[in-house]
Amino acid sequence: MNHDDSLARQFEQQRPRLRSVAYRMLGSLSEAEDAVQEAWFRLSRADASRVDNLAGWLTTVVGRVCLDQLRSRAARREEPLETHVPDPVIGRVDAADPEQAALLADSVGLAMMVVLDTLPPAERLAFVLHDMFAVPFDDLAPIVDRTPAATRQLASRARRRVRGAATPEADLTRQRVVLDAFLAASRTGDFEALVTLLDPDITLRADVGATRFGALPLLVHGAAAVAQQALLFRGLAPLARPVLVNGALGLVTAPDGRLFSILALTVVDGRITEINLLADPDRLRTLPVPPL
Repeated sequence: MNHDDSLARQFEQQRPRLRSVAYRMLGSLSEAEDAVQEAWFRLSRADASRVDNLAGWLTTVVGRVCLDQLRSRAARREEPLETHVPDPVIGRVDAADPEQAALLADSVGLAMMVVLDTLPPAERLAFVLHDMFAVPFDDLAPIVDRTPAATRQLASRARRRVRGAATPEADLTRQRVVLDAFLAASRTGDFEALVTLLDPDITLRADVGATRFGALPLLVHGAAAVAQQALLFRGLAPLARPVLVNGALGLVTAPDGRLFSILALTVVDGRITEINLLADPDRLRTLPVPPL
């Protein structure tokens, strides 16, 4: 095996970790793949013999690429995207191919991804790379052009914001009880049953694209208001199928086999505390979704 083949093999061993880093940084599966590919280009042009810790080197390279992307987004954005839903990672409830299973096993909940999207770029990098991937602050400081102490403060500020996100139910069986009850109430139009399943302070976030649902509110708070929105889609409820969304139970609707929407539910103590809906047709067409 020549040097190039050996380097490519080592890189492929790191690819799943790098993809996880990039996804948590960017919330976009396609942009995450692009960031990982950019890391390979940089590695192939570098003198790898001078890299003592290849995993650490690649992780910081991906971090730099993602940070540049986040800063570019922030510069283009005129207003905060309160209703933006990150790309979900979808898997079948009953089975998944090995690659999809690895993605799901290493993913974080979509509600957490939404919170990460609210962080300033440097805070997001410090939190993701340090708290989720154990990169030392001494290695992160040059990326964000701060001292290690200041970088630690970035992660601390991000941690306080992330801590406000509720810890979802981890047991899929208990999630399924709530999901089935939610589906049944939606299909029958049972408003009261829906309200009892929803946390009083629930948030519904709907990322629907430019025109699909016209005047539909995109950010809704409170059990009664969210239940009313759920009833608007009563006709689609019979088409909904359970799936795994970032490792938790959710729903997809795909009339005639064409993906129409992905619904991620956050269940805490037997109630739904957050619903994130992605129904932007342009984005749905780009998502990798296993056969359902």
